[in-house]
Amino acid sequence: MKSSTASTQVSPVKLAVLALLSIILTNSCSDPASVGIELGPGNDQIGVFFEEFEFPAEVVLLDSFNTTNKGNLIVGVEEDDYFGRTEGTGYTRMYISTAAERPESEAFLDSMLFEVDVISVNGSNLDEPKLLSIHRLTEPILDTVYYNFDKLAYEESPIASGEFVFGEVKDTVVSMAVNEEFQEELFGKMKRGLEFEDIFKFREFLPGMVFKGREGDNTSFGIDLNEKTRIITYYHYAGDTVSTSYEINTTSSRYFNNVDSDRSNTPTSVVTEPGKNYSTGSTVGLKSGLGMMIRLDTSPLDAFLDTLSGITFNQVLLTFGEIEEFPEGQTPPSSLAMYYTDANNNFLQSKNTVYLTVQADGQSQVYTNEDGDVVPNVTAPASVKFDSESNTYSQLITSHVNAVFRGQLTRRDWLIYGGYISSPIGINNDPFRESLRQFKVGRDKVKVRVIYSKIR
Repeated sequence: MKSSTASTQVSPVKLAVLALLSIILTNSCSDPASVGIELGPGNDQIGVFFEEFEFPAEVVLLDSFNTTNKGNLIVGVEEDDYFGRTEGTGYTRMYISTAAERPESEAFLDSMLFEVDVISVNGSNLDEPKLLSIHRLTEPILDTVYYNFDKLAYEESPIASGEFVFGEVKDTVVSMAVNEEFQEELFGKMKRGLEFEDIFKFREFLPGMVFKGREGDNTSFGIDLNEKTRIITYYHYAGDTVSTSYEINTTSSRYFNNVDSDRSNTPTSVVTEPGKNYSTGSTVGLKSGLGMMIRLDTSPLDAFLDTLSGITFNQVLLTFGEIEEFPEGQTPPSSLAMYYTDANNNFLQSKNTVYLTVQADGQSQVYTNEDGDVVPNVTAPASVKFDSESNTYSQLITSHVNAVFRGQLTRRDWLIYGGYISSPIGINNDPFRESLRQFKVGRDKVKVRVIYSKIR
């Protein structure tokens, strides 16, 4: 555990903590009275104590995981001995501007490319080629909500595909040639067809595209939908020396992600129903995109606090890890949020529908509302950060524990979510829905470390 001081003047209590740190870390089960230090004559004594206990952890599959227009497409296939096989498939409409100049009937096609704005790459062996393929939808994307279990029909043969070596480059535009059959059909419609007169006719002709990765690549991509993800067509007229371009892009396009999970013969195969918590043996894990979260039973906090009186908390630290090793090229979620939950794994809300989370350390954990009631604060959510050097997640929860101890807050169990969003769960720019990032950790490595003092 790392420690720091806020100033050059260190209080006697903090000096005692520093002096005892190497001892108390190895005596977490000792009687607190045996750790007290006499700092003054007679009966004036300050005891500095250390306790460590675990929060029992299980996994929960989020119910109704809406992926419609949630930041970007998730594309690719990942395989893991804990989560099993997870495949992300991205579905999107395409967009045309009816004001753009189209090629006329006498135009000659030069080339047609499908360009894709790849904004993240997460996988193993990224110095080897990874395949991306694009397929034509055969049924429309409707103006409805799609979830991560939804699928639409598409052509098996891609209209474009390419292999790319990403290495350390995780943010780039890749380009691939469109197959000849689709080129001829699309260019013919551009020149002479009614399909390009308005967006609705265009969608009848071309309902949209499907983006897929390749089995065995163990890699997933985040794809941004904008003017950079597009079909760009170059053409010329007789006598031209420079080509003219026309583009069909994904700006303002409706899209969603399907995430297919095969957890057969893995510890998570027991997870069969969304919204229920399951034990998966000695390991728990969180996986974005799939919607698999970690539920923490915080009741050991009650058992610990019931033994205390007249104390001051110097530091309370929540840690996950070390987490299990992951291949180079794969990155765990950068931060986690701690949402209050009930016995049915619901996200608890304030009266103004903001979801309740543990608040940042040093910030007010409660406030008095307009009715005069003391209620949980929602303005400064805590973020459990990942430290790549130690391979751990950690966050100070001193203020939160103090509020529970003083009776200002009711102790709640927590759902550990892959990033923070306010209300409701599932709004745009939700990092938990924008990738397949994951981590695994031993159930015995979800710990709370407490340093507190008592004057007696």
